[in-house]
Amino acid sequence: MKCPFRAHMERVSAATAATGVIAAAGALVSAENGAGADEYRLMLAALGNDLRQLHNIQSLERKIEAKRGMIDRYRDWLEGALAAESPAQDEIVTTMLVWSIDLAEWPLALNLARHALTHGLALPERYRRTPGTLIAEEVAEAGLQKDPTVDLATLQQVDALTDTADMPDEVRAKLKKAMGLAFKARADAFDADTDSDVAGGKGALIAAARTQLERALALDGRCGVKKLIEQLNRDAKKLASEKPE
Repeated sequence: MKCPFRAHMERVSAATAATGVIAAAGALVSAENGAGADEYRLMLAALGNDLRQLHNIQSLERKIEAKRGMIDRYRDWLEGALAAESPAQDEIVTTMLVWSIDLAEWPLALNLARHALTHGLALPERYRRTPGTLIAEEVAEAGLQKDPTVDLATLQQVDALTDTADMPDEVRAKLKKAMGLAFKARADAFDADTDSDVAGGKGALIAAARTQLERALALDGRCGVKKLIEQLNRDAKKLASEKPE
């Protein structure tokens, strides 16, 4: 376990370093604060070691489990970086953004995504996507799994965060499809006795699902939602016919 003093120093160093440290192609340039830069170098060295270990693991499942054990060493740094008043480019932050999505740590992922997008942080070159594209696509993929690992509220927050980001239409279609499926799942599981807090009831959930899936279809005609939309149309008609006169 990391000692409290060490954890505190990492938070302070991250907040300090983020105001005057620029990382580029693995080289660190300290504009003002040498202490923060030294701490950042140590964290980058630790990250380099972890990335080499991950590179030697072939199983995706085992990579995820390895990241789960590695990410803790960076949490105090992340806390400090998120608290910085004038954030600078930070490879620790952007790499942990990707890891937190991989690990489905959604509160952390959303905080880091908001930080990266607000302050224009770039991802390390190895990811080959813009932050908005990667965030939208990876979170969408989590929602498109047979057993989704992301909830509707998180999908909606990611949609709002990446709303103005430039990305391929196919990627945004994935996010809209994931949201549509999440709304549909809620509609399918709707219980009028326990879900009274849903404004508009089941009909509103069906309508929301259809809106998202129709948007996905408009963005990408091959995204595989046509039959889902047809099903929702049937569900809406059935629901309307069941309403008492």
